[in-house]
Amino acid sequence: MTAISLMDPSPTVLKPTDTISTAIQEIMQHRYRQVPVVAEDGSFLGVFGVNCLLKLVLPKAAIMEKGLTSLSFVYETLGDLHQRLKGMEHEPISICMKQDVEIVAPDTSLVETLLVLYRNRTSIPVVDPENNKLLGMISYWDVGEKILSAKG
Repeated sequence: MTAISLMDPSPTVLKPTDTISTAIQEIMQHRYRQVPVVAEDGSFLGVFGVNCLLKLVLPKAAIMEKGLTSLSFVYETLGDLHQRLKGMEHEPISICMKQDVEIVAPDTSLVETLLVLYRNRTSIPVVDPENNKLLGMISYWDVGEKILSAKG
């Protein structure tokens, strides 16, 4: 068994030009942790997910390399965070999507795929190594469903 047999071949995808507002709607409506981002030709570009949203609302000094390690002195309300996010809702997701993403090839073995899923703690893209096209996504739910329905 390989990655291609575990994946969802028709995942929800975003384009880099989609707005943050559009991405938020997809993530919240379907309770996704992350959604793959693809070019018009289907090439895999990265992911946009809940960590991207946190990055947008946290103070810049906390998320920059060698930034603040504690924010205990900062007091902001949920309303403050909402306003910060609202101010960026028309921006394209390309400004904050994650591009450095671990992927698996369609022929990656079952156990290796599970290890990548375990290490990344989130859904993983299945990408064709020859043309960089997104073939599907593998989530914990996909794997759990397959394991529970397998015959011993």
